[in-house]
Amino acid sequence: MTAAPEVFSPARLGPVTLRNRTIKAATFEGRTPDALVTDDLIEFHRVHAAGGVGMTTVAYCAVSPGGRTEGRQLWMRPEALPGLRRLTDAVHAEGAAVSAQIGHAGPVADSRSNKAPALAPIRFFNPIAMKFARRATRDDIDAVLAAHADAARLAVDAGFDAVEIHLGHNYLASAFLSPLINRRTDEFGGSLENRAKVARGVVLAVRRAVGDAIAVTAKLNMSDGVRGGINTDEALTTARWLQDDGGLDAIELTAGSSLVNPMYLFRGDAPVKEFAKVFKPPMRWGMRMMGGRFLRSYPYRDAYLLREARLFRAELSLPLILLGGITGKATMDRAMAEGFDFVAMGRALLAEPDLVNRIAAEGTAVHSACTHCNLCMPSIYTRTYCVVTGAPD
Repeated sequence: MTAAPEVFSPARLGPVTLRNRTIKAATFEGRTPDALVTDDLIEFHRVHAAGGVGMTTVAYCAVSPGGRTEGRQLWMRPEALPGLRRLTDAVHAEGAAVSAQIGHAGPVADSRSNKAPALAPIRFFNPIAMKFARRATRDDIDAVLAAHADAARLAVDAGFDAVEIHLGHNYLASAFLSPLINRRTDEFGGSLENRAKVARGVVLAVRRAVGDAIAVTAKLNMSDGVRGGINTDEALTTARWLQDDGGLDAIELTAGSSLVNPMYLFRGDAPVKEFAKVFKPPMRWGMRMMGGRFLRSYPYRDAYLLREARLFRAELSLPLILLGGITGKATMDRAMAEGFDFVAMGRALLAEPDLVNRIAAEGTAVHSACTHCNLCMPSIYTRTYCVVTGAPD
């Protein structure tokens, strides 16, 4: 039996060599008030790079104005290029690689702040924006695929080492995969093969655009965590198709729905009152009345997505990235021992950007300061930070 790799050993991700197997997961930074890179965003990722991760992920880089979850988010266009280049230069100077998470929010998009209609497989109500997304036409779908390709080319020009395509959380590609949301009767609805066409098309469009210049990964739901959503069996079939299509260098395994059940991804406390405070009416009223049903509380445990992820590891040869409750050396070693190639960390690194360096130096004696209170989540609408440690400032 081959020995498990050490998490702090260098590793290949497509054409890129990472200095270790830790990845700063994509988490909304709240540092692009004009939908462009700021010094604050650059410093956010520079600090995480200096903290020891193999790669940091810039989130969320929408492929079009209407693809943003809200109007202040960065979207990929030529005006963003100078700032993106400064960001990648800053991360590289600290010895880390950098990925751009690209995607279209679809029914999760806030059409109010975007001042652009949201798209979905069918006309669909967004409980966060309190508005309906319109049904995507064939021309819309073609435009979304082209926008992903353009965004990926821009990422190459900006000096990114990788792009992560967002295929999860009921964003547009994930919404098409979901039998709950996608009730179309045309070539993009019905069977799983039809529902997967947008996700597969996006990946291949990106790969054709970038070739082997950078790594291409995808964030894919293992399940939506809602009745009638995509389940593990369908997700695993989709992952096999993506693997066989040859467009990806790795898959980051995730779960949950930003529209219906976001806490299925995060686990821990559900900050309903704090979310209500940051929303404006009528969303504030909706969160106060219905927030307990929308933000369900799930108990936290380390490596909480591992049980589902094992099914994917057993069936796929593609490199896999384990996400969810990676908080110390023990969970990192466990992931490596079970055959995962990389680990991705979100809230733990938000709380302590230097956590990877500390674990590398001190081993199992170090554990994350994150309490899984999830009070960082409402701060994404202003400027994301950990309320426990005050980091990353």
